[in-house]
Amino acid sequence: MIETSTECCSVALSDGNRILAEKIDTTPRQQSAMLAPHVAQVLQEAGLTTAGLDAVAVSEGPGSYTGLRVGVSTAKGLCFGGGIPLIGIDTLQILALQAKGRFDRIVAMIDARRMEVYAAIFDGDGHKLSDTEAVILDADSYQELLEAGTVLFIGTGAAKFRDVCRHPNAFFQDCPPLAAFMLRPAREALQKKEFEDTAYFEPFYLKEFVAGISKKAVL
Repeated sequence: MIETSTECCSVALSDGNRILAEKIDTTPRQQSAMLAPHVAQVLQEAGLTTAGLDAVAVSEGPGSYTGLRVGVSTAKGLCFGGGIPLIGIDTLQILALQAKGRFDRIVAMIDARRMEVYAAIFDGDGHKLSDTEAVILDADSYQELLEAGTVLFIGTGAAKFRDVCRHPNAFFQDCPPLAAFMLRPAREALQKKEFEDTAYFEPFYLKEFVAGISKKAVL
């Protein structure tokens, strides 16, 4: 499992429900240099080669253009080289599955620029309830959702909203998405044989959007 959508680079190797090895590197802008060595390291720690893999899962975005390109290119190389299938995982779902505590709703946020984030709404168990959208944050964002119950804002964009949101139902967890939390959706995709077309798979950049203030709520 490979996650490179932000400045953090992480790789994890699993067997069933168990993480066998994990590598997390927070050095900024080093994915292209460090990803391949990290993949080799987790395989070595588990005593495996790419031939022993059932599939490769990669974070598909949204996120950093460069980071996503590096992650997807590396994942494709492993799949082509080993003749194994590719699984794409929504980056925002990875964040939602990292939530600590119980909340009525989770809003996963990837930092974009200025007061913009890429965001989506999830239920308390990490199931997606809204489309991914680009949002310009202000103090009124997500007010309807907050009036309906507790909401965790999680991800690299959460700190932006914490600076402007004062609602008592709002909670914040500032963190990057990590590869180990791809385990649940990756296993589900593997069991259902929901694989990507390795040759044509591209990251989801969410480049085009109409700027506006999101007050969208899923109750």
